[in-house]
Amino acid sequence: MSGTTSAGGVRRGGGLLVAGTTSDAGKSVVTAGICRWLVRQGVKVAPFKGQNMSLNSFVTREGAEIGRAQAMQAQAARVEPTALMNPVLLKPGGDRSSQVVLLGKPVGELSAQGFFGRPGAPGHHDGPGTDGLRGGRQEALLDTVVDCLERLRGSHDAVICEGAGSPAEINLRRTDIVNMGVARAARLPVLVVGDIDRGGVFASFFGTTALLAPGDQELLAGYLVNKFRGDVSLLEPGLEMLRGLTGRATYGVLPYRHGLGIDEEDGLRVSLRGAVRESVVAPPLGDDVLRVAVCAVPLMSNFTDVDALAAEPGVVVRFVDRPEEFADADLVIVPGTRGTVRALEWMRERGLAAALGRRAAEGRPVLGICGGFQLLGEHIEDEVESRAGAVDGLGLLPVRVRFAREKTLTRPSGHALGERVEGYEIHHGVADVRGGDTFLTDDRGRPLDGCRSGAVWGTHWHGSLESDGFRRAFLREVAATAGRRFVPSPDTSFGALREEQLDLLGDLIEEHADTDALLRLIESGAPSGLPFIPPGAP
Repeated sequence: MSGTTSAGGVRRGGGLLVAGTTSDAGKSVVTAGICRWLVRQGVKVAPFKGQNMSLNSFVTREGAEIGRAQAMQAQAARVEPTALMNPVLLKPGGDRSSQVVLLGKPVGELSAQGFFGRPGAPGHHDGPGTDGLRGGRQEALLDTVVDCLERLRGSHDAVICEGAGSPAEINLRRTDIVNMGVARAARLPVLVVGDIDRGGVFASFFGTTALLAPGDQELLAGYLVNKFRGDVSLLEPGLEMLRGLTGRATYGVLPYRHGLGIDEEDGLRVSLRGAVRESVVAPPLGDDVLRVAVCAVPLMSNFTDVDALAAEPGVVVRFVDRPEEFADADLVIVPGTRGTVRALEWMRERGLAAALGRRAAEGRPVLGICGGFQLLGEHIEDEVESRAGAVDGLGLLPVRVRFAREKTLTRPSGHALGERVEGYEIHHGVADVRGGDTFLTDDRGRPLDGCRSGAVWGTHWHGSLESDGFRRAFLREVAATAGRRFVPSPDTSFGALREEQLDLLGDLIEEHADTDALLRLIESGAPSGLPFIPPGAP
C-alpha cells in the first residue's frame, strides 16, 4: 500500500474478503454494510467479486453486465459500478451450461465440467463463441480477476470483496478465483460470515477453518455472526470457546433484521407462492389493495424488477406457478428469463399460457418484461439461446422476436404514460413490433421499446418500475382496468427506500461489529501467528 491516507484513516489499497460458511449466509449484505459504513467514515471504497453465478444482473453506464449484488454494493459505497467490480459472471442455462460474461461482455457457453477445469471429460462441451476461453477457463482467469482487483485497490482506499458459497469447498479449491484463491493471490484478510438462524454456526466456523490448507488458514482472520435473535450475552461463552479452539476472534454479532435481503444472487429469498422477501404490505391509500401475481418461470432473471411494486402501500406481490393463482390477480407479470423458449413450454405444460390468453381476452392486465415480453409475442426465431429454431409465441402482442448472437446491453431512458422512465436492457432477442400501441418513447414521442395491445403490455426494460412517476401512472391504469379503487402513494420514492436499507446495513456494522478491529484488518491484513487447525485440506 502507498502512504496516502484517506479521511477515514485507511491507507490507499486496503482490502478484505467477506466469505461465508454457506451460500446465503449474508455475504452480500455484510459487504454492502461494510461499504456503507466505510464511506460514511470518509473512506473511498469499492466492492468486488471475482466470480458471480447469478441470473440477477445489471448494466453499467459503459454497457458492461455485472451481478446486481455488486451494483447494489457500489451504491452502498456511493461509487459508479464498473466491470472491474465483477470480472467474471456466470449465467446458468437450461442444459447444465452457463453463459460466461467476462469483463462485462458475453464470450460463450461452457459446461460446468469445462469451466471448473475438466476439459475433455465426458459430458464436456464448449458452446459457440468460446474460442477465447480455450485454455482460459476458471483457473486461468485468476490473473484477470486479480488484475481487476489491483486496479480497484490502486484507485480506492479500500476494496471489500465478496466470496461465493463457502471457502471450504475442497472439490473446487484448485481452480478457485473468488474465495481463498483470490485471497492468497492478493494477500487479503478473510472474514467468515455465519448465519446463526440456520443453526450450527459454531460447527460451521470451526469446520470451515479446519478444512482450509495451512496457507489459506493464515489469512482467515476471524468470524462474524449474522442474523442473531436474542440476548448476545448468552452467545458470548460460545464465542470465547471458539476463540480458544481456533485462535481467532469474532468481529461482531449482527442482529436479525427483516427486509434487508436486497439484490441477492444466490437465489430468490422467497418461497414459491410466497410474498416477495419478508416485506410487510402497508395499508392502501384507497379502498382496495392491488394484487400482483408474478409467474415463477424457469431460469427467472432479474426478479428484483418487482421490488418497486412491493414497496408501494397496498400492493401485494406474490410469485405463483398455478393458473388458479391468476384468478384474483389484478396484474400478472411474466418476468425475465434466461430461457425464453423453455419458459414458454413450461407455461403451456402447466396451463399458465391458456390462463394468460383468457386474461387477455377478458381485458385483464398482463405485463411482460424482457423474456416475458418476448414470449407474449406471435413468433420466436431462436438459434442462439435454446437453438429451438422457429417457435410460436403466445400471440398476445403483435411482436416477432429473432435472437441475435450479439447481446443488447444498454441503459436507456424515455417516456411512458406521460412520465420519465429509466431502465436497462440485457437480452439477445430483437423485437419487431408490428402493431399495437406505442409503449416507451423518446423525448420526441418516437417509439423506443415495447408495445401495448389492449390490457397487455411488454417491454425489454428491466428496472423501469423503479421510476416513481411511471410506476404510479402504470398502477393507476392497472387499477382502473381491473376495477379496483386503489390509489398509488404520491410520495413513495423507491430510491429513497433503497438508501434507507443501505443505511440500515451500515448501522448494523457500526453498532454491532468491532469496527476498530475491522479497520485494522482492512489496512494491515490478517494478524500474524494465527494457529493452524488440523487436519487442513491437502
